[in-house]
Amino acid sequence: MFTHAEAEFALLAFSSLFSVINPISAAPIFVLLTEGAPEGRRQVALRASMAAAAILAVFAAAGGAIFTFFGITVPAFQIAGGIIFAAMSMRTLDTGREEIPEDDIENADPSVVPIGIPLIAGPGAISTVMILIGQAQDGMRRLALAAAIAVNILLTFVILLAAPSIVARIGPTGQRIVNKIMGLITAVIGVQFVINGVTTVVLSILRAPRG
Repeated sequence: MFTHAEAEFALLAFSSLFSVINPISAAPIFVLLTEGAPEGRRQVALRASMAAAAILAVFAAAGGAIFTFFGITVPAFQIAGGIIFAAMSMRTLDTGREEIPEDDIENADPSVVPIGIPLIAGPGAISTVMILIGQAQDGMRRLALAAAIAVNILLTFVILLAAPSIVARIGPTGQRIVNKIMGLITAVIGVQFVINGVTTVVLSILRAPRG
């Protein structure tokens, strides 16, 4: 049974990943990349989701080792990741989701690249996982992070399957609204990560013994 703190972490993990992955705004790109073979969309969505899950799981499992190997502290990664999130969200709020290069659109099998990586498991999602695994100090929090990754990938798979219907229903205006909302949420999360990192650094300085 999760404690209150663990439940808050689980909610943070889920909401952070969902806003960064933003599967609803990925729907029109998925439709565009698979318009040449609409009958194979289910298999493309499955392979893309599995590839994204694998890359996020690798970074979640190796997060601690990466921190140790490079001598990176969690607060430093929180601050850097928060700044990146804020910059990404500002771009999203200004222009919408990043365009996919034309070479990728013409790719015969776009399931792993660019749909799985980086459309689903992009730099933002990987950075989020790295920050969260740094905050997961016990087994229950690591379990909560794993569950958050799994649920987000499952939701993304379901949304990709429904992508043609979603794109048709919400239209260009709806897509822009979703992008703006998710961009705003990502900006708030990024600022919160920076605040958490700076707070940890300041408290450690204040608590340090003075000679």
